[in-house]
Amino acid sequence: MKKALVALAIALGSTAVLADKPAVTVVLNAQSPMTQGMAMVLANQMQEQGAQVDILLCDQAGDLALKGAGGEALKPNNVTPAQLLDGALKKGATASVCALYLPNSGKQAEDLKEGIKPAKPADMGAALLEPNRKVIGF
Repeated sequence: MKKALVALAIALGSTAVLADKPAVTVVLNAQSPMTQGMAMVLANQMQEQGAQVDILLCDQAGDLALKGAGGEALKPNNVTPAQLLDGALKKGATASVCALYLPNSGKQAEDLKEGIKPAKPADMGAALLEPNRKVIGF
């Protein structure tokens, strides 16, 4: 019985920690490499400061989600926005492309990096309406 109570307490404690993690959605649709880079730098910084970051890529920013995405390396760290996105994903961020990206870009779901999927409008709308979620657009 004690073991079951301890396990329950640990499970509830870890759930409480996750619930306290601030939720942030970064909506990125800018074409500019500097704007894309700044959005990804800030997404990474928010993660390092304890936030759960979800990234929605729309319009030409959706190209960052493609396998083999390149782009212009930005100073001072000489990394591309796509590399910054990869770093955020490795640290636990989620990313999706907006529902309009694939059908209007001529790309397919299999062209996307592993773990990135098309967003479902109903799910995204519900997430954006969460009372404690911050939504930041670039």
